[in-house]
Amino acid sequence: MARDGQAKHLRQQELIRYLTNNPLLKDEELAALFGVSIQTIRLDRSELQIPELRERMKTALQSRRPVRSLASDELVGELLDIEVGRCGVSMLKITPEMCFRKNLVARGHHLFAQANSLAVAVIDAEVALTGAARVLFKHPVTAGDLVLARATVSSQQGHKTVVRVVSRVKETVILEGTFTVFALSEEDNQ
Repeated sequence: MARDGQAKHLRQQELIRYLTNNPLLKDEELAALFGVSIQTIRLDRSELQIPELRERMKTALQSRRPVRSLASDELVGELLDIEVGRCGVSMLKITPEMCFRKNLVARGHHLFAQANSLAVAVIDAEVALTGAARVLFKHPVTAGDLVLARATVSSQQGHKTVVRVVSRVKETVILEGTFTVFALSEEDNQ
């Protein structure tokens, strides 16, 4: 009996970790990851007071501060959460139009654009431009995949900010990037 309780406790701790890293995981995906029923995941979420996917997304959208460095239509993907000056999360659904026709593997420039625009969005400035980017594509992405990108400010010195972006499909890292973004003052822009 104690073993079952311990297994449940460990599963719930892992559930918290998974949802912290990827808040867009569905109950069905979590059930498959843990090898348990969907109902077990729902019970775990209920005990841990973790809301369902729709509520998690709604809460994230309501708590964010407005982005200054990009217009909403300039961001590639859907902005799910942002703390300007610190971090942000966006989601991009890969459509067949974003892929090579031959194999339905996503073209890299779409994944780069999502990561780059998110890196710029977290900068607390009216104008922010990417000065340098170092990106590693780690795993192919295919049509139908949901790419979750998470940007975190690594360092800031004057007008120069280094932003690290990690993009995932479920738990698989598909892109890692380091972006050096420069904030321009209003006078620099004129």
